[in-house]
Amino acid sequence: MDQPLQEQIRRLPKIDLHVHLDGSVKPETIRELARAQGKALPEGAEGDLTPWMQIDETCSSLIEYLSKFDFVLPFMQTAESLERIAEEVVEQAAASGCLYVEVRFAPMLHTLEGLSAREAILHTIAGLQRGEQTFGVKARVIVICMRHDSVEKNLEVIEAARDYYGKGVVAVDLAGDEAGFPPALHHDVFELAARYELPITIHAGEAGGADNVRESIARLGARRIGHGVRITEDPAVIELVKSTRTPLEMCPVSNIQTKAVTGWDAYPIRLFMEQGLLVTVNTDNMTVSGTTMNLEYEMLAEHCGFTLQELAQLTVNSAEAAFLDGAEKEELKAAVQNALRMLGL
Repeated sequence: MDQPLQEQIRRLPKIDLHVHLDGSVKPETIRELARAQGKALPEGAEGDLTPWMQIDETCSSLIEYLSKFDFVLPFMQTAESLERIAEEVVEQAAASGCLYVEVRFAPMLHTLEGLSAREAILHTIAGLQRGEQTFGVKARVIVICMRHDSVEKNLEVIEAARDYYGKGVVAVDLAGDEAGFPPALHHDVFELAARYELPITIHAGEAGGADNVRESIARLGARRIGHGVRITEDPAVIELVKSTRTPLEMCPVSNIQTKAVTGWDAYPIRLFMEQGLLVTVNTDNMTVSGTTMNLEYEMLAEHCGFTLQELAQLTVNSAEAAFLDGAEKEELKAAVQNALRMLGL
């Protein structure tokens, strides 16, 4: 990529609506946390920890991709670790010119050493708020229910999310092994979320087919869809996404790595935009995927021929799709437009 375009991309305002806390931990932070917590790293992990935490080109599936999270979770069981990692995610977002981030995590994964789901949420919010104050990037939490967890456990997650809705939490999500645990298993969980008027986003159409996207919108009440690349398999589902104006949280680098699509030549983002879908672009997991918002935009320019104006439109879309309400949302949209005006876009 030529330097002037790369520099222009770097200066664009950005918004990351789909980034996982545990997929975006700095390798050096894990080393420091291991030392502070008196926990041993695996044999062979004496040098750079990146290979333990980041996927490579041999990744064959979403299941293999998700295995990278197992390495970091033992070090993310304390208030201090959650606060630090959350703050550092905001720092990384700031480095890519983000104005706003919605950081998602599954609180139940952080209850192995005594924290409750509510405490895990509380400390993640505290870290994001510290990051917001230090780096000037507005940051909010999306609380994840895990697909493989019981209905009872996920109902507990919804109750915890409700306690912090409007106090740092902006939505709830369903994530994990999509192919093994389809959205239909979780009707009761998201019925409760809807009763509490919690906005819902669902990971769907990534490792599972277009039917999962239909189910997520029509039955689980999803207001956004995480990934959604496989709606290409059913024109009726594309029409559903369009008619309901359901934003897609696309994550190009991750989608290529997990084999949700076969490669850049098959990546459907331009097709979706031409069909009038509200498309957003996000990192998914900065560390696991080895990506940043700058890199996501660079890859779209390089592989999909996106112009600077088209990349700018993605940020406008993200402001429209953000789980913010009222004045806060209008302020974000205005900030994006002001930043683009300053760049002559």
